[in-house]
Amino acid sequence: MALNKAIRFYETGTPDVLQYEDIDVGEPAAGQVRLRHVAVGLNYADTYFRDGTYKIPLPNGMGVEASGVVEAVGEGVAHIHVGDRVTYTGFLNTLGAYSTARLISADVLIKLPEEISCETAAAMTMRGLTSAYLMRRIYDFKKGDSILLHAAAGGVGLIVSQWAKLLGLTVIGTTSSEEKAQIARAHGCDHVINYSYENVAERVRELTDGVGVNVVFDSVGKDTFMASLDSLKRRGLLVCVGTASGAIPEFNPVLLAMKGSLYMTRPALADFIADPIEKQELANELFDHVRHGRIKIEINQRYELKDAVQAHRDLEARKTTGSSIFVI
Repeated sequence: MALNKAIRFYETGTPDVLQYEDIDVGEPAAGQVRLRHVAVGLNYADTYFRDGTYKIPLPNGMGVEASGVVEAVGEGVAHIHVGDRVTYTGFLNTLGAYSTARLISADVLIKLPEEISCETAAAMTMRGLTSAYLMRRIYDFKKGDSILLHAAAGGVGLIVSQWAKLLGLTVIGTTSSEEKAQIARAHGCDHVINYSYENVAERVRELTDGVGVNVVFDSVGKDTFMASLDSLKRRGLLVCVGTASGAIPEFNPVLLAMKGSLYMTRPALADFIADPIEKQELANELFDHVRHGRIKIEINQRYELKDAVQAHRDLEARKTTGSSIFVI
């Protein structure tokens, strides 16, 4: 059997803790498959495992999303077969995706339509399913509603903005540069605010005639928390979907009342794909949009697995746009 490789880490810290190692994959146990990866997703959430924000036992593998071809099937697996092209994402149940091949539970796998490549799948499974639940499960959007979308040129941002336009929403995005602003506009943002020099909340008020937006999707956290609250209309919803700049500060919930009886939620993808039926429903809707070109997946960075340290450095330095993958 061919020599396999994986990224592992033995302590939390900077990207330098990531180690590129030989691994022995072995044969699948009951309920498992052996999966040969074609592409692996690079997500900001990966840095939370690496730096200790998400607590896991060490040593451990890295990454929670990948796609590939099934090489072997364990006892009791009936819905997945050798040769199937599949993708997956999750949390602790899929940790270890930064690898050339692995054993994994068949229950987490999603079969790919023939029109969607493994590279596209690795670039969109986590981001796409996240976008799917944000647009279809968090809020009852109606045509004409408005959203503020932080990190609008990121992987989730580009998918959410395209999906929002399909629903007839007004999309206000934030970016850190004009280059990223152009990317955000090209993918559906009606207005883009450069937070490097513009006051986000003031610009949102100007763009909404003083009313504010229905929903804010905030993946940045500490640096944008107050601006997000100040951008909402009365009884609006703040959706905290990440903490790229650090955890949001502690606050008294009375702050939500003072700023307009606001709502706030901190969802996690795992809770929206725990039910296999709901996961498949979200995946089907996502795949349908991508297959028919209504949502385009931008793979703007490709890395080799051995370059995981540099990939994490680029990600944390906000040098990436769209989706990033490791090509195996």
